[in-house]
Amino acid sequence: MSLPADERGDRPERDEQLIVTLAERLDPVLRWYFRLRVEGVETVPEEPCLFVGNHNGGMLMPDMYLLGMVLYRRFGLAGVPWGLAHRFAMGVPLVGHTLRRLGAVPGCQDSGLRLLAEGRNVVVYPGGELDSMRSHRERDRVCFGQRRGYLKLALRAGVPVVPVVTAGAHETLWVLNDGRRLARRLGIHRWLGLSAFPLTLSLPWGLWLGIPPPHFPLPTRIQVTLLPPIRFERSGEAAAADAAYVETCHTELHRRMEQELQRLTHQRR
Repeated sequence: MSLPADERGDRPERDEQLIVTLAERLDPVLRWYFRLRVEGVETVPEEPCLFVGNHNGGMLMPDMYLLGMVLYRRFGLAGVPWGLAHRFAMGVPLVGHTLRRLGAVPGCQDSGLRLLAEGRNVVVYPGGELDSMRSHRERDRVCFGQRRGYLKLALRAGVPVVPVVTAGAHETLWVLNDGRRLARRLGIHRWLGLSAFPLTLSLPWGLWLGIPPPHFPLPTRIQVTLLPPIRFERSGEAAAADAAYVETCHTELHRRMEQELQRLTHQRR
């Protein structure tokens, strides 16, 4: 019996009509509700690129949807990136199905390389649950942990990286504790691939231990900055295999993103 396309790592066909409908109908609503402010969209290159963002808001992922609508408004459907998603999110009933229809594929090198080679934009949130479930007191931090696959992908594909920094989306719920220690003690990182098991407060779930289901977002003000694209001096397999070079590139990109996030957070205050 053959495996479904998403389990083989093949690119499933996203529902382009759904994306257009959501972008046109929800864009004015979400812009009003979140008082959305966007900077830097004019710096996005015409060539295929890898969007790298900080992640917020748990399973709701408002940053991902807002980025898609911003790029749709600027470039049309062709500019809306395909997403590399965590296997946990892809496996959640309804959530995983919705993500696939919006263009999500399993977060692996093969999927990303294939899409970029086809001339498509790709978006990835390297921090995953570490970033989206960071505690409220760390809302001005970018938490990627030791994850460097995103950078190896950009180097292998030889594409520019566009850092996307979102402030405010993490306040659609309150993360009281990220639960990293609990995740390690329970072995959740081994059987679910998750390094966080947070304690959150959200609507309508109230206090929730573990990754919360999609929640009703609190009316927070969201700001998004698309930083100028980064083009690395080296690219190709040799560059991706050079651990020291990968770390140097990561350090610079992370520095720029966190500096911008702290600027936006200060501005919001």
